[in-house]
Formats: sequence, structure tokens, C-alpha cells
Amino acid sequence: MGNPATVADTFAPLLRLAFGARPPVRFEFWDGSAVAPLGASPGTMRIRSKDALSHMVWAPGELGLGRAYVSGNVDLDGDLFGMLRALQSAVPGDARLGLAGAWRAVGAARRLGALGHRPPVPPEEARPARGRSHTRGRDAAAISHHYDVGDDFYRLVLGPSMTYSCARFAPEDDLRRGYADPTVSLADAQRAKHDLVCRKLGLPERPGMRLLDVGCGWGSMAMHAASTYGAHVVGVTISRTQADLARARVAEAGLSGNVEIRLCDYRDLRGEEFDAISSIGMFEHVGAKRAARYFDTLRALLRPEGRLLNHAISSVGGSTMRGRSFIGRYVFPDGELLDVGEVVLALERAGFEVRDVEALREHYALTLRQWVANLENEWERAVALVGEGRARVWRVYMAASALGFEDGGLGLHQVLGVVPAQQ
Repeated sequence: MGNPATVADTFAPLLRLAFGARPPVRFEFWDGSAVAPLGASPGTMRIRSKDALSHMVWAPGELGLGRAYVSGNVDLDGDLFGMLRALQSAVPGDARLGLAGAWRAVGAARRLGALGHRPPVPPEEARPARGRSHTRGRDAAAISHHYDVGDDFYRLVLGPSMTYSCARFAPEDDLRRGYADPTVSLADAQRAKHDLVCRKLGLPERPGMRLLDVGCGWGSMAMHAASTYGAHVVGVTISRTQADLARARVAEAGLSGNVEIRLCDYRDLRGEEFDAISSIGMFEHVGAKRAARYFDTLRALLRPEGRLLNHAISSVGGSTMRGRSFIGRYVFPDGELLDVGEVVLALERAGFEVRDVEALREHYALTLRQWVANLENEWERAVALVGEGRARVWRVYMAASALGFEDGGLGLHQVLGVVPAQQ
């Protein structure tokens, strides 16, 4: 009698369908069997139980694989960036198993006992929302899902700057475009980004300007503008935990006379005037259908010759983060990325003169790699703070995003619009 088939024996035909003769990384299964690449592997994907296959049968594609990873039924051990890059490069963008492949997958899952039950969805996953997107209530829920996970966790990942947006890895006085120096520290890079925004908004030219910081996070940009250039800043956020900590940080820095933090939706801003507005990492939550209203609202708050700096992730042709995507369910529910050309057009239609567009794509790749390193270096503490599932979400989403910025699938643009002087 021959030896009984291992899990690897059963799974190998599916790996050949997906990757060809050999997979790009080592696959190891719960019975200890494995399928390895021909050469060296950047790491090992460990399929720890048949529940991993059940997740992928019930939710084929990235959502099922994401559920398997978040729940701990799949591990990625080794060089995370190298593994994700190898897997991405080995599968063509239009790859499909096809009907015959799907039947093989179901048959393999049946033989391995993975069809008998539907495993529970990890609690870190956001429930699919009903109704119109980007209503006030739905936006508040989406923001809370991502940002209200604990200030200590964000401090661990982001470092002391508490800045959750692309840094600029160059000295503050080095304004060369396209130049990114990986030897610059994350704290210095975030300070350089804040200073770049302040310079583009003209804060050094006229100390004491009134600045609105939309989506102010934990207050870092507002504090830099106030402490460095004497700006009077109003920062707004719809995350209660962000607002609470931002106010505490402002008070601790002795800046309460210059910085006001409001728990406020941008749609409620009216009847005030500002010299400048910064919007850093906020626009991704606005949505394509709301972009015109967003820029109209901000345009109405600016004095003649006032400036708006919109700093946002972009995508050629635009993209949404919803449906059955991993990032839409676990990271940014209802998030949307616009093509930078659409952003420029929307600003012009709102009455701005677009004076500057700068790409910082490479800088965001470096930022994300630093955040992943911070998380991995403090993994046990991160798990203690937010649970292993949520720590896994952040680890894989940030690493995959870094690769997206490195290969150009994602972009990051700062677009500067100026209100024309009154004639």
C-alpha cells in the first residue's frame, strides 16, 4: 500500500495552476509537508489549518486570503516585503483559475475536509455598510474603524511625531524634487514634510497667519505651524480619540493660545475666514462624488490670495476601497483615491488657480517601511495593545502599500491651489 497523500500533494496542482512549475515562495502546511521554489525563498507561507482553505473557498480571492491571515490560519514568516513582491510578480494581473481550476480547488478543499463549515469572519473586519457612501454618519463610522484603535498603538507605529501621512526624507532646507534620502530619520522626515507644507502655504512670509488644518489627526502639523511660524491654527477631526489626544499634546507644548482643536466635520465649517488651509491625508476619505463640494467648502473659507495645500494618495484612473477588497473591509472602509488630474480639475472648477503639483511617491514607500519596522520591532507590545488580528492587519496592509508606492501603482501628490486676488 502506498503512502497516504500529504496536504502538499493535494495542494501542489493548485499552486502549479497559479504559479507554474514551482511557487515563488515556500508553502508549508499543517501536517509539516511543503512545496518549495526551485531557488532560495524570501520566506515561508505557513498554512496552519484547513480553516485557511475554508476562508478562501467561502471568499475566493484576496478577501478570503486576508481573513485567513488576520485570523492566524496563515502566517507569513521571513522577509515580508520580499514575499509579497515575489507573490505579486509571479501571478499575472489577469490570472484566473478558470472553471476547471475552480473545480480542482473545490475538490482539493473537499479532500482536505475544508468544506464542512464556514469559519467565522475575524472581528477586525468592518461590516459592509448600507446606504449612500460618505454621509456624515457613515464617514464617522469609517473614520472610527481605522483611527480609534488606541493612541498608544499609533504612537508605537508612527513614532513620537504621531504623524500618519507621508514623510519627506530630505533635510528641511533641501527642496530638490524627486530626492529621497533613506538615511534621514522618520522624525526628521515628518518635520521636513510639515515644513514643506508651511512653506508652500506661505507661513514664513507672514508670521501669525490663520491656518485651518482639515483632518488634523493628533495635531502635529498644527503644532509645527504654531511653534515655528506663530500661526493661529484651527485643527478639525471627526475622530474623538484623535481630538482628545491632540488637545492634550497642544496643552503640553504650551500652544493652547495658538492652536484650537475641534471635533468637527468639514461640512460644518462656515462663516470663518482663513489665510491658508492644509489638508494632509484627509482627501482619501472624501470620495469622488463629494470632491467638488469639498473644494467649494474650503474655497469659501479662504480670503483672496489664500492658499490650499491638498496632500493625498492618488491612483491613475482612480480607485475605490470597498466591496470585497482586503483594504476596503479591514483598513479604509469607503476610502477612494482620485487621479491627480481629477484633483487639479476639481480645484480649478472650485475657483482655485493651481500653482504647484509635487509627487512624493518614493517618500511614502520609505515612510511605510519605517512604520512596518516599528511595528515588527515592538510586535509583542502591539499585540498586547490591540490584539494579534489588528496588528496583522496593519502589518500586511502597510507592507503591501509600500510596494504599491515603490512600483508606481500608487502615487502621492501635493497640489497647491491659490484663490485669485479680487479684481
